[in-house]
Amino acid sequence: MRHLLDSHTFLWALLDRKKLSAEVIRILEDTNHEIYISAISFWEISLKYRLGKLDLTGVNPDELPPLAKESGFTFLALEPSEASGYHRLEADWHRDPFDRMLIWQAINHDLVLLSKDETISQYRSVGLKQLW
Repeated sequence: MRHLLDSHTFLWALLDRKKLSAEVIRILEDTNHEIYISAISFWEISLKYRLGKLDLTGVNPDELPPLAKESGFTFLALEPSEASGYHRLEADWHRDPFDRMLIWQAINHDLVLLSKDETISQYRSVGLKQLW
């Protein structure tokens, strides 16, 4: 199965695993699962770090891509067709543009989004697969 990590899930997977559900830990440890991290998450984390809204506990955003690679995560780029087609995600239960783009990428790539954000679950009605 193929999964996309929400930004908080990614950070917890690297820095604070006790915040993850048992099911998410099982998925991350099962080599039969492909785990993706989007460029959008790196951008969100870097921006929030720069604004002082995110403490990474001794790690800076530049160190995250190598740590993701070491963890076996696959990078997911933002494709121009996804960016230009974003307007087709008409449902707007969530105002956070980073989360909305992750939702859009998960739908477009047929990925299960691993997120604790309960608001995101509303997007299941428009094709999102989510697990927590």
